Amino acid sequence: MIEKNYQPADIESRMSLVWEDSRAFSAGRPDRREAEPFTIVIPPPNVTGSLHMGHALNNTLQDILCRFERMRGRDVLWQPGTDHAGIATQMVVERQLMERQQPGRCEMGREKFLERVWQWKDESGGTIINQLKRLGASCDWRRERFTMDEGLSKAVVKVFVELHRDGLIYKDKRLVNWDPKLLTAISDLEVQQVEVKGHLWYLRYPLEGKTFSPEDPTSFIVVATTRPETMLGDTAVAVHPEDERYQHLIGKRVILPLVGREIPIVGDTYSDPEKGSGAVKVTPAHDFNDFEIGRRHGLPQISVLDKEARLSLVDNEDYLRGLPEGSEEFAREFHGTERFAARKAIVERLENFGFLERIEPNTHTVPHGDRSNVVIEPFLTDQWYVDAKTLAQPAIAAVRSGKTTFVPKNWEKTYYDWMENIQPWCISRQLWWGHQIPAWYGPDGKVFVAETEEEAVGNAIGYYVEQEIITPEQGREMALDRNKREGFITRDEDVLDTWFSSALWPFSTLGWPEDAPEVKRYYPTNVLVTGFDIIFFWVARMMMMGLHFMKEVPFSTVYIHALVRDEKGAKMSKSKGNVIDPLALIDEHGADALRFTLAAMAAQGRDIKLSTQRVEGYRKFANKLWNASRFAEMNGCAVPQGFDPAKAKETLNRWIAHETAAATREVTEAIEAYRFNDAANAIYRFVWDVYCDWYVELCKPTLLGADSPAKAETQAMVAWARDEILKLLHPFMPFVTEALWETTASREGLLALAPWPHRVDTPSMEEVAMLSASSFNDPLVPPVLIGFDAASFKDEAAEAEIGWVVDLMTAIRSVRAEMSIAPATLLPLVLVGASVETRERAPRWTDAIKRMARVAEISFADRAPEGSAQLVVRGEVVALPLKGVVDFAAERARLAKEIAKADGDIKRVDTKLANEKFVANAPEELVEEEKDKREAAIARKAKFQEALERLQNAG
Repeated sequence: MIEKNYQPADIESRMSLVWEDSRAFSAGRPDRREAEPFTIVIPPPNVTGSLHMGHALNNTLQDILCRFERMRGRDVLWQPGTDHAGIATQMVVERQLMERQQPGRCEMGREKFLERVWQWKDESGGTIINQLKRLGASCDWRRERFTMDEGLSKAVVKVFVELHRDGLIYKDKRLVNWDPKLLTAISDLEVQQVEVKGHLWYLRYPLEGKTFSPEDPTSFIVVATTRPETMLGDTAVAVHPEDERYQHLIGKRVILPLVGREIPIVGDTYSDPEKGSGAVKVTPAHDFNDFEIGRRHGLPQISVLDKEARLSLVDNEDYLRGLPEGSEEFAREFHGTERFAARKAIVERLENFGFLERIEPNTHTVPHGDRSNVVIEPFLTDQWYVDAKTLAQPAIAAVRSGKTTFVPKNWEKTYYDWMENIQPWCISRQLWWGHQIPAWYGPDGKVFVAETEEEAVGNAIGYYVEQEIITPEQGREMALDRNKREGFITRDEDVLDTWFSSALWPFSTLGWPEDAPEVKRYYPTNVLVTGFDIIFFWVARMMMMGLHFMKEVPFSTVYIHALVRDEKGAKMSKSKGNVIDPLALIDEHGADALRFTLAAMAAQGRDIKLSTQRVEGYRKFANKLWNASRFAEMNGCAVPQGFDPAKAKETLNRWIAHETAAATREVTEAIEAYRFNDAANAIYRFVWDVYCDWYVELCKPTLLGADSPAKAETQAMVAWARDEILKLLHPFMPFVTEALWETTASREGLLALAPWPHRVDTPSMEEVAMLSASSFNDPLVPPVLIGFDAASFKDEAAEAEIGWVVDLMTAIRSVRAEMSIAPATLLPLVLVGASVETRERAPRWTDAIKRMARVAEISFADRAPEGSAQLVVRGEVVALPLKGVVDFAAERARLAKEIAKADGDIKRVDTKLANEKFVANAPEELVEEEKDKREAAIARKAKFQEALERLQNAG
């Protein structure tokens, strides 16, 4: 028995237990062993994470696909897991130690600290997984993986060793994004560009061979910089080779102010004549663009900051080399000064000596660490790198050939842009939590990369014996006695970037490098659902690793979803205070309502403007279905054994079969094309408009009437259509549909494993026997309805008749609303020049039309009565006499006023959008809001114009 009130919280907790206890989402079920596999790997959320709206969207879309394909009979594996999140997790544990006033990381030592991190992971690392279960994610939870579990760690080590052996992993000194607070290199994704109000300092660099004077412009060249503290590491000044102001200076030298170093003036197209002075200082060790300029011109790299972003000048051979006598005193004075304090002191010193020309306000973006919130420094340091350019070539070719496609397709251009301009991938991090790099160093710095320490020791012994640095006897002793090799080799302390392990996710989670049967069955995966911001950081790297190690693309389709923004279109952020918590929405309205909202708004290529009102609206949608199902149950609606919808005799029942089939086709095709919004909106229209508002309402006289064959057939058809609705809606709203499936009739099996509405031809006796021996005996798998084509059934005659009834009443209701006619006022209806079909249909549906459209009587005429509003319904004229009901003059005046108001709204928006300054400077969400206002005004105007035309035609 269906409960009186729809209570999402009760339903969702109960259905979650039902699915979990029955292992409904397990891959490799006995009844699916011969089925075609369908695989999705979850983008692993950080183990430190909590469900945010991006997670909610991403996982809702994945779940729709998985539930859809599971119902279509495929062997679905939705592989779950979490990422160890090196920086985030280490910070969480260090913060916890500090709050509890316990010894810190360095005091504990590496081994003890890592034990503490694993303890935290076991106690608190499952939060995000439990939250995904609340959302209804139908992952195979028994297969959950972690990027640092034993199997994945083994895969990571094997990949590192093999890539190093192939020359695709190497160590190099290059610039990295350096976090001076966390003391580690970080990826571009962990860098936030923050707009700050800073300054542009114009500095005078004296020309070599000239007597410097601030009053003599020919004695110096002016450079502009936002970071004067890095000037101590300048090794050139660059000007554009075609800049006539400086062409004569190219090849000459300047004297670096305060330092005394002679540096060249080089011609390079990076310098923009329109920016600043047109001349730029080149500091290859402290700027990514300058690093490339330095490489082009063979410039030295002089690093003047240490790991904590303090000036490092004393004993800095690169800095001191070739400087004039007395430079050590300057170095000692400024050595150890924090970078921003150094900036202030250096600018003051430059001004004192006449080297500062002027200072201008300058708003520009400055990179900040997303975890530490400090300014990131480009830092020259030794790190491990992957030769991404070589690995990228097969990955580029795979997308060009169509082996992997992006949806929407325009994201392929972004992929190509990144991949064709790819730089070496820095994979080392100066952390303790993560996969420690499997590299060991000998006493002379020689590196030995191996899968185990024993293997590395063996390689080192062999090498040093061959080099006659140790004797064969010493080598044998080291091999046999660990104590005798103490200090012989030391392991690299760095760990790998978390993106390195997650790049292996599509195959490492299946058991690779072991010869696991899951790898053969479920790789390559079918589709990856992810956000555009990690196309390069994750998608591209999975492509590279999958093709290199598995010799096959990791997925055939990459679906890129948009951002979830607030209702005004602004990006959600804590600083703006506009973050919407998905868990709060689930608590208030239920997971089904949130899921449906996200799906219904997930149009390809368009960001989602999420409002809580939309979620509330879809809660009402679930409630509408609940009440309709309860009405059906209370009126004895159930599907009898052997019921065949195709054999229904009543026109209304054949119409709902026709509409159900049409909705099935529309929903199926939309999901297959990843048009989630079209699929959701199609099922919404079908449930709310077709089934609830029309079919059930039109059925009521029969259902409430005396017993008859028509009533029995209608009871069966109401229940059958409801069941098809539950199937179509299940991928979007799994909890409420599973609960209704469980209680609406005595049936076996879960809705999650029920067959999707599709063609099921009558089987042979052999097929019946085979089915009886497998899925029919599984209590979790519901029996299929044999002999009815639920997706392609059509009855055009039934659609023509009931469709006419529906369109007629819809048109009448529209006029009543436009003219503000009270519900109590019954209008006469005149069918003008009606066809034979219409003359036959009208009497059959007179009672329904009178009741549902508030019509007094229906008549036929050759001409529309005077003072009538005329409508066209399926090509035929319908008239509603309005004399004495509507004040035509007053109504025309009102509509004209509304049209003028809409015109005014349109004009105001057009004026704003025509203002280039407004469009350029206003926040993106504000511009979009204005465009939405314009569209709404245009729609209002069209509606009022249509109503006005009707009035004018009525006289």
